[in-house]
Amino acid sequence: MNRAAVPEPLPIVPDALRRPVAIVAVLATLVVVTLGLTVAGDSAPASFDRAVRQELEISTTVESRWALAVDFAGEPVGLAVLVALLVGVSLLLRRPRVAVLVVLGTGLTISVTSALKPLVGRTIHDIYLSYPSGHTASATAVAMCAVLLVWHRLSRAAALALLYGVAFVVGAAAAWAQSSLVAHYPSDTVGGWCTALAVVPATALLIDYATVRWSIRWPREASPSSG
Repeated sequence: MNRAAVPEPLPIVPDALRRPVAIVAVLATLVVVTLGLTVAGDSAPASFDRAVRQELEISTTVESRWALAVDFAGEPVGLAVLVALLVGVSLLLRRPRVAVLVVLGTGLTISVTSALKPLVGRTIHDIYLSYPSGHTASATAVAMCAVLLVWHRLSRAAALALLYGVAFVVGAAAAWAQSSLVAHYPSDTVGGWCTALAVVPATALLIDYATVRWSIRWPREASPSSG
């Protein structure tokens, strides 16, 4: 009886894009570590934070509402809704690896920021651990996962531009909200943004690798072909 192999799902990160995203992930990790060492144990804004804050102070009720709306996307309820929607879309588009990435990538990003906060020991308002910003990291992570769902249809340059362009825009919006609401120092948001840039691609590469290894060990087979 003849059996035909079932085509493997598309990888999250195409071969041509693995090296550049890995390089960016390494550089982002270095930024997270360097910033963490610089602000470790601090309870006051650095000169960079003071300069940025002067430009970000909310002066109207409308701006405050926008900041709170952006902030909600990083809260447990808002984030859970975004993750659930993105997982559903990934499954509808038959991209199971991306569905796994949405859950693992976002979850690991939040876990890394949570683990780093007590290690760095930076506080805001003299009590709250602040570095790196989990809200900025999680919002950026979800945005990157959304791009990874569709970027295989683009050229190499366009895919990279879309991934990091969207990550920058969403990260900047989240950073503005957190800094304007004085929930984080601006440098905390940079650390959170870079955490997502490091964790999400690394998780995607690991999922691709694990899937390939699994398919080699347990090859999938289609139903018997006719004739």
